[in-house]
Formats: sequence, structure tokens, C-alpha cells
Amino acid sequence: MNVNNNMLYSKQLKHWKIILQNWNSRKLDFGRFFTPLHDRHFHLSRVNCRFCHTEDSNRRRDFSDKLDKGPSLQHFIANSSESFDNYVHEGIEEKVPYLEDEVYSGNGRKVFFDTYGCQMNFNDTEIAWSILKDKGYAQAESVNEADVVLLMTCSIRENAEQKIWNVVKQYKGLKRRASKKKQIKIGILGCMAERLKHKILDKEKMVDLVCGPDAYRDLPRLLSVTSESGQASVNVLLSLEETYADVMPVRINSNSKTAFVSITRGCNNMCSYCIVPFTRGRERSRPVSSIVDEVRKLSDQGIKEVTLLGQNVNSYCDRSEEVHYGGLPKSEAQEGDKPENRVLSRGFKTIYKVHSGGQRFSHLLDQVSMVDPDMRIRFISPHPKDFPDELLYLIKERPNICNKIHLPAQTGSTAMLQAMRRGHTREAYLDLVHNIREIIPDVALTSDFIVGFCGETEKDHKDTLSLIDIVKYHFVYQFSYSMRQKTHAYHHLKDSVPEMIKLRRLQEVNDCARQGMLGVNQSLIGQEQLILIEGVSKRSSSDIWGRNDGGTKVIIPSGPLPSSDGEPSLRDVSVGDYIAVKILSANSQTLFGEPLFHSSLVDYASKPAKVSRTASLS
Repeated sequence: MNVNNNMLYSKQLKHWKIILQNWNSRKLDFGRFFTPLHDRHFHLSRVNCRFCHTEDSNRRRDFSDKLDKGPSLQHFIANSSESFDNYVHEGIEEKVPYLEDEVYSGNGRKVFFDTYGCQMNFNDTEIAWSILKDKGYAQAESVNEADVVLLMTCSIRENAEQKIWNVVKQYKGLKRRASKKKQIKIGILGCMAERLKHKILDKEKMVDLVCGPDAYRDLPRLLSVTSESGQASVNVLLSLEETYADVMPVRINSNSKTAFVSITRGCNNMCSYCIVPFTRGRERSRPVSSIVDEVRKLSDQGIKEVTLLGQNVNSYCDRSEEVHYGGLPKSEAQEGDKPENRVLSRGFKTIYKVHSGGQRFSHLLDQVSMVDPDMRIRFISPHPKDFPDELLYLIKERPNICNKIHLPAQTGSTAMLQAMRRGHTREAYLDLVHNIREIIPDVALTSDFIVGFCGETEKDHKDTLSLIDIVKYHFVYQFSYSMRQKTHAYHHLKDSVPEMIKLRRLQEVNDCARQGMLGVNQSLIGQEQLILIEGVSKRSSSDIWGRNDGGTKVIIPSGPLPSSDGEPSLRDVSVGDYIAVKILSANSQTLFGEPLFHSSLVDYASKPAKVSRTASLS
């Protein structure tokens, strides 16, 4: 009997879905089906009978208002399962009008966040926490005291996803051991949620909630649904507009003096190896004003360093206002060949149309850097194609914009760059490196490399090693390629490099990069640099550490220091202090120094013989 009912429900749902699709295809406004009856030219017979013999207009109006505010068929379908015998609820993002605010309340339930992946994921965690905190949820100090466990996930590589599966199994065991009075809910957030939604729900019924990168506003409702029904709830809809511009992130680590600020979401580059455009959607930029406001609030909270975030951070383009700033698309810029009109690096191109007008990244960086001259500004992750000269000159001129540029190469082979759809050649990349160092001689360059991409030969690999040797990066991140579904490579290329060869090449890239990084760091011995103190060293409680302008970790002994250059009075060193340091020794990843005195960015930049920045490698 139960099976027959389920079949009947499924048929009815299918029938209503077809009706809705037909109405939508005819561009009818479905919501108007429930508009007040006295405004219509037709009548529902039962409703008409109810009012045909009364003159009580108030009752008629009340009834019509209830129909207006009541659930529509869209709400029922959006929250229905594909089959009624299990769990899936597809979420909708807007607030349901017929539910009271109390339904969404966390009522003090404690949430524990476990975050993996890039800096954007850590910023997303703070956005999600801000939304839940506003609805009455509390923060759990450990997973053992949590009522809700939310994993912010990464899907960029296969090993990242496998790590999440292993963690979910551990949390499932915790959930099983919990008492019946404490029903722990486990949720998957972020890129992996969007990419593997069905697998996540089907795999041993591990989780209760799946929420994609553009659906964090819906978290209170999703948690309410799964808590009340015991069924899983899902919202992985991608958006063309969502930037969370009006959500002020609440920092998980309130003791830190550094913070992330997301300025763009999504990506348009469509590199053949990358899953990001499919997990985070198309690129869209926050308004300049909302970003500047957030940075100003962080400054008021005592934050000393802000990192601007985006999947392609320097392609930022705010077109939300009529005021346009910056260059033209490259095709137009080349007509007059005026450098000030360029929005792309010389020798680079895109596979998508570059928007004309809008307020560009250089304008945003200019505005952000003026909020607080004693606050460091960094940005990540840029694309090499988006470094016009005006941006480079701005970085050079502003003391609080760090002279560090992350310049992802991915490979040193032109053939591989073409297969990856990166939009440039090896020669164009090296020309950009030369141009950057011409304008910013003391710049610190870092990069990403993918080893063993589809069809990579030994010659391609050697081109990568030679590029690393030529550029001499301050830091290199290297990864072994893993095929991702939905990408261009998945559909058109073959993952042809054996795993053992990938591992060997990965080690060779690592060795080459470390040798170059050691040389770069040793060249800094004897220099004086300004570092921002971030914490106590993990290896020794008598040491503290910070980062210099180039982002390299510097370890110094703790203890009171002169309050300024030439000042005899001493004061203790705290997290968030700027300290002048003389570099004494170095390895490939860390500098070791002697602390000299307290300072500020403004005071240190005004020193007559400023030697705080790294030496030129050009």
C-alpha cells in the first residue's frame, strides 16, 4: 500500500512539474495566479460561493491577502524530493513568506566550522558564520560540544576531496556515538557541495545538509528543514549576482590582526584544467563602496593587514554605477596603442569578451589603500593577464600596498599553456616578469605550477624547470594534475601522464623551486626589513614570528624593544605590532632576524635610507 502511495505521489509531482514548466515557457507570471480574486475576470467556483451572498468586504480582503502570502506551487516543488521514500529537499534561496522568523532561529545551538582549501573558503566560512550568528546560533569551541558541524570544502583536486570524505566518516562516527538527546547535524558547504551534491547524499547517508557557495543565506532555513523533518536539505543553486556585499563577515579567529575581504566571486577564464567556473559560477564583482566600507570597519577593529580575495582578483570590474573608470577592451586599446587604455598585460588575451568601462582593480586598490595608511594591503589570486602598467605603478607608489605579486605560471611550456587555455606564451610571461621588475625592482614574486598535465612531455617539463630557474621566485606552490569532471580537459583531452612520472616531476619541480627560494632568501641576509608580528613560534615559545612585505615568514626572539628608532624607552611586542628586523640567516622558506625597534608603516616608509624591502633580482 505504501509503495502504491509513493508511486501516486511521484506521478502527481511529475504532473505538476510539467504544468509549471509549460507556464514558465509561455513567460506567464506564476505568482499572479494567486492575486486577489476581485481583480480577476474569472472566479473559482467554491471561493465565489463563499462570498456571493455576503457584503463583508473585510473578510473578502483578508481571504485574498492570505492567498497572496500563502505558499505557491513553486515552493512545494522546490522543496519536494525526487522520490518520497527518502530525503532530498531542493532549497530555494528567498525567504518563505508564510513562515515566521522563529522557525529559522538557532536558539543557541552551537556550530563548529571545519574549513579546507583556499583563502576564499576561509572568508566564506566567516560569511556563513555571520549569517548563522545573526539568527541566534552560537560558536562551538570544539567539535565535541557542537550541535551542528559544517565543513567548508575544496574541490580543486582529487586528494582534497578524498580528505573531506575521510573527515566526514569521522564526524559520522561522532554523530553515531552522541546521545539521542543531542542530534548532531553534519553539513557540507562550498565547492565540493556544488560538484558532488548527489554523491554526498547517497554515500552512506553521511550528511544532513548540502549548501553551495552562492546559497549561504539559505543556511538557517536548510538547518531548520533538516532539524524538523530528519531529512537532508539541499541548496546548490549558482547565482549570477550573489556577492554577499551586504554581509559583514564575522571572524572565526578574533585574535588575529589579519583579515580577508572577498571582492569578486566566480571566474570567467575557463582554463581547461580548472573546476572553479563550474563550482563557483561566473565572475561578478562587489561594488567598490561596499568593499571600502568593510575595510574601514576592519581598520576600526584594529586589523593591520587585509588581503583582497577573488578567483581572478585583478580582473575586478565594478559596473554597478554609472561612473566608469579604467581602460577599454584590448581590441580598442590597440587602435591608439595608448598604455593608459590597456586593461590586459601586453601579449595576453582572454577567451571571453572583456567588458568596457567599469571601475577597475587599480581604482579599487587605490581607494582601499587610502582607508588606513598603517594597514597593509595584499591581494590574491591574480591572473598574469590582468597587470596593466597603471596597476604596477600604483603598487610601487603606495607604501602600504605590499610589493608582493602572485603570478601563477602553471607551466613553462608554450604548448602546455595553449592546452591549458591560459591565453599567453612562455615569452609573454617572461616579458611580464621583466616589466614588473622594471617598475617594482624590489618585488617578491610567487607562483603556482601544475605537473603532469594532459600530454606533458619531458621537454615541456624541462621548460617548466628552466622557467623557475630564470624567474627565481620567492615561493612556489606545486601540484600534481588530477582530472576534474565538467572541465574542458575532461571532455577534450586525455590524462596521459602516468602517476609515477607525475610524482617524479613534482619532486623535481619542488627541488628546483627550493633551490631558487634558498638563493633569494640568502640574498636578504644583512638587510633591515619591517615585519608584522602574527604570533608565537610553534617550535619555541621564546620566539615570535611575522611576515615581511614580500610575505616571507620571519622568526625573531621575543622581548621588549625600543618604542621607535632611536628611542631609549622599551615596550613589549604584541601581535599586530610592526617591528624593524635585521636579517641574520635564512633557509628556503624562513628568515631569522634580530629585532631592532617598534615602528609603523608610515614612519618606516619615511626613513631617508629605506632598506626595508627585498633586493632586486632583475
